[in-house]
Amino acid sequence: MTAELIDLRPALAVVISLACAGAVFAARENARWRAIWSLSAAGVKFALVWSMLPGALGGAVYSFRVGEVLPGVAFGFRVDALGLFFALVSSTLWVLTTVYALAYMRKSHSLSRFFGYFALCISTTVGIAFAENLFTLFVFYELLTVCTYPLIMHNEDLAARRAGRKYLVYTLSGGGLILAGMAMVYASSGTLSLAQAGILDASAGGATLLVIFVLLIAGFGVKAALMPLHAWLPAAMVAPTPVSALLHAVAVVKAGVFGIIRVIYDVFGADLLRQLGYTDWLAVLAGAVIIIASVKALRQRHIKARLAWSTISQLSYIVLAASLLAPLGTLAAIIHIANQAFSKITMFFVAGVIERGTGKTRVDELAGVGRQMPWTMAAFTLASLSFIGVPLTAGFVTKWYLSLGALQGGREVFVGVMVVSGLLNAAYWLPMVYQAFFRPMPADRKAPAGVSPMMVGPVLICAAYIILLGAGASAPAMPFSLAEAAARFAIELKASVE
Repeated sequence: MTAELIDLRPALAVVISLACAGAVFAARENARWRAIWSLSAAGVKFALVWSMLPGALGGAVYSFRVGEVLPGVAFGFRVDALGLFFALVSSTLWVLTTVYALAYMRKSHSLSRFFGYFALCISTTVGIAFAENLFTLFVFYELLTVCTYPLIMHNEDLAARRAGRKYLVYTLSGGGLILAGMAMVYASSGTLSLAQAGILDASAGGATLLVIFVLLIAGFGVKAALMPLHAWLPAAMVAPTPVSALLHAVAVVKAGVFGIIRVIYDVFGADLLRQLGYTDWLAVLAGAVIIIASVKALRQRHIKARLAWSTISQLSYIVLAASLLAPLGTLAAIIHIANQAFSKITMFFVAGVIERGTGKTRVDELAGVGRQMPWTMAAFTLASLSFIGVPLTAGFVTKWYLSLGALQGGREVFVGVMVVSGLLNAAYWLPMVYQAFFRPMPADRKAPAGVSPMMVGPVLICAAYIILLGAGASAPAMPFSLAEAAARFAIELKASVE
């Protein structure tokens, strides 16, 4: 039995980053206070979010409402298992990314602006995670767009300006689609609640339901980089590496796939979508994106560009798994939010360390880097094995449950997609590992510049999480337990697991 408790912590988890942003802006270019406020806020948010985990595992739901904005629609927060799972991933990675960014950005310009908007991004991300209804989610979703734009534009050169404009055009257009779909949901059901497994029913009419589904999936699909709505993401790689990590692992793209999961299970509900069959074509689209984006990644020569196309592929794992409407597929969709995040942020952190240490940014420049930076490249190797799906890594857990979900739902073809995707991942990650460790170092290669332990430390911690989420997935109080609780609410999981 779910117990709903009024609690201030959901609101505080959002507000603490807002306060941090204000303090960082006020500190201007005072590096010491900027670091103090950024790290303190990250630590407090981390503690607030994790303090709700025991209750959530026990079935509690925490809520806090500010006031009614529409009849029956409050601006408020509701922490269920799915929202808390997303917030746990975001708050944990914010701590590590903040430490990394303080070192990486040390000699950059406009750091007060950078870290202020950095804090605002994580505030809006947690607001999305804890949104009680579609209206609250939409408000924070659009604020995330606004807060991320200055980070993409940070370098202020022509490439950054072009990437920023493209980002705004895509994401604001996606927001417009969500707004239209949200209005239709409210007109059809009289509510925007995310507290139940489906608020729409067949009485709304097939045409109306189809339009709502297309509007909401396309709207959230922009940030989820679902093809053909993905072009902003590779372009945004001109941003500093901590911003790329924020985009790919912590905030923006995860907000998109999180929104898609909410639409499938909380707006429509699995039972209605089984009748309508809309997720059948969504699963086909996601499966195609997984393969196409992997082929595109194979052709990239810039490290961050390869990472970007890999992200597009990996995000569609989540969309595919959720579209299966099978209990174990639902579990795979949720757990991959964490598995992809820790594996991908490890790679971005490594790319930044290599850039700062050697000045190299291309795949064909990695020869001998593994001997110069053995621990850093070992972490990259571990993340590569995770994406390939090697047992005892986080990625294997995703592929295992997604494949079981495909079999459970009678969609055996997607097991084949997992196999092909694993082979393609091996084709574009392992040559990089081979070059780094086994190709001779160029004779004119200089010794690497000293890289701050504040950059290397987060790399190793994230790499450790890859093993922890893989080999230790079933341990008590691990994120997997919370993912099971979230999946159990979305779709009946218990009988399938037992």
